[in-house]
Amino acid sequence: MKAYNKANIPLAKELRKNMTPWERKLWYEYLRNYPVRFQRQKAIGNYIVDFYCAKAKLVIELDGGGHYTLEQTKKDAIRTTELEAMDLTVLRFCNLDIDRNFLGVCECIDLTVKNLSLSQLR
Repeated sequence: MKAYNKANIPLAKELRKNMTPWERKLWYEYLRNYPVRFQRQKAIGNYIVDFYCAKAKLVIELDGGGHYTLEQTKKDAIRTTELEAMDLTVLRFCNLDIDRNFLGVCECIDLTVKNLSLSQLR
């Protein structure tokens, strides 16, 4: 189990109750019933990630419009680097990907989980 900041747990619970429409779609239409377990709004380190698969060591982040400012792009890059330092793989998708290419997003997640799971067996 990854270490986490216990102070983030109440916020993670609140975020689970109030998912964005894009998070809701990915969760209810794909990840919830995926054969490998995913968790939503999971506290890891000092962060709360949108989705997490422990078996594949995979984090999935959905980025809305606010993620594309210069300041937020820098923060996201630091966040990704810190998560990767915890031996995690981070996939980022923008909300438009969920709207316009949902099947492609699902295929990308599936291939990534399968590749990561296989590499960890070696």
